[in-house]
Amino acid sequence: MSHSLRRAAVIGLAVASALVLSACSGTSSSSSSAGKSIVVDASFDLKTADPNREYETTGGIVAHALYQTLLTFDGSDVSKPVDGLASYTMSSDNKVLTLTMKEGGVFSDGSKITADDALFSLKRVQGIKGNPSFLLDGVTVAKTSDTTLTLTSATPNPALPYILPNPALGVVNKKVVEENGGSDSASDKAESFLNKTSAGSGPYILESFDASSQVVLTKNPKYTGSAPAYGRVVLRNVQGPTQKLNVEAGDSQIALDLNPDQVAALDTSKVKVISAPSRYTIFMLLNQNSAVDPFTSNPDFMTAVKKGIDYDKVLDLAGKGSERPGGVIPSIFVGALKADDGNQFDLDAAKAALAKSGYSGQTVKLNFPNDITVQGLSLQAVAESIQAQLKTVGITVQLAPAPVATELDAYRNGKEAIGLWYWGPDFPDPSNYLAFTPGELVGLRAGWAAGADATVSDLAAKAKAATGDAREAAYQELQKAQNASGPFIPLLQPAQNVVTAKTVSSVSLNPLWTIDFASTK
Repeated sequence: MSHSLRRAAVIGLAVASALVLSACSGTSSSSSSAGKSIVVDASFDLKTADPNREYETTGGIVAHALYQTLLTFDGSDVSKPVDGLASYTMSSDNKVLTLTMKEGGVFSDGSKITADDALFSLKRVQGIKGNPSFLLDGVTVAKTSDTTLTLTSATPNPALPYILPNPALGVVNKKVVEENGGSDSASDKAESFLNKTSAGSGPYILESFDASSQVVLTKNPKYTGSAPAYGRVVLRNVQGPTQKLNVEAGDSQIALDLNPDQVAALDTSKVKVISAPSRYTIFMLLNQNSAVDPFTSNPDFMTAVKKGIDYDKVLDLAGKGSERPGGVIPSIFVGALKADDGNQFDLDAAKAALAKSGYSGQTVKLNFPNDITVQGLSLQAVAESIQAQLKTVGITVQLAPAPVATELDAYRNGKEAIGLWYWGPDFPDPSNYLAFTPGELVGLRAGWAAGADATVSDLAAKAKAATGDAREAAYQELQKAQNASGPFIPLLQPAQNVVTAKTVSSVSLNPLWTIDFASTK
């Protein structure tokens, strides 16, 4: 996992899809647009309503409703950043991003949004050193005129436009925040104020906030975008089984965190189900350090494992809406490979490769965390399927489940022979997946040291340096090489399941902020 380890272990995160559903009769809500309300159930990992401190799933949902960002994405499409409070240009060397503030933006108190507010907000993220501060590591933010800012990186940073839409980089009202203890340094004390009163320009304002139970949002009368259909949003902390009961009974209109079994048991005469691939990649690693295991670094053994897995059977475990990526980059991001370009099941070839490897039935451990789910999917079920399939090849796999708090150390320290994990990107850009190359974060967890694979390292350098449309092809070539010789085996993207009442006609979902309340109808 990436910085998303800071998020809750039981994940109910975003789908990369914007979905328009046919309207039907169903549960009731107030008939007037101003008073129309909606109840949304989610499993909270909420800590704060301060946008520049939050870096949790529920926090992103709330921050996106209350604050606008300098750049954003259009609905579910994360392949291209679009203008938010500002427009942007990137220098030819990808080191300087220039933001030009747009006219007409106002905060919920009616005051004008300025470049000073944007500068303060970005520097505040950096200065208070909260969970999202790493998003702007190595970036120097400066005001260059009354309407422009520059974000300068010491090295090329083509991912920066994809980072700026993150809700944690929401623009706050500098004057209001400073008057309530805020600053752009570690001495900032505005969080308690922002947990009671929002200071943004988003479609909603904060009515009440309880990190453990409920957040209530009301329509921002000063919002300059299209008015939300719902004047009031009640976001409640409810676990999956109760979410199912609530949405079927009409006590809520949206349930965000149902697992595949709960979805299968729904009464679809009462609700609508949306299932689509999430941004999470579940993958296996084969340790390249022979001191950890003498076989997992053997190229023929690796081939036997890659060709011995029936990927369609693994995908079936996750249910409707799940997807098999061709590489480690999810299907919804720039640079993704189609499944046909990934590893393919070939039992005869797997057995032939195993015969060449010198392996003769020794037990190999498969480690994984057994107390978390990924979009409701248990890693235990995936591990058991892999174990059974590799037994057919002739490989003896011993399952070694452990609580995530225990297993994380072995994973991070590169001590697992075979590991089963998931990766949640910090922003929707393929550069997140350079971590899966030799000498990088996840590469080292698989014992894949710098210099271990010159071909992959060279392609990683080319992908990192690529700009514009060339990035897609560069990242695809990198993943093809990783599939051929690397220690990682991408298995699937589990589905995100969202359930709505039949009165809900349109839901806009996004991998960064999960759901856009303003676009929900």
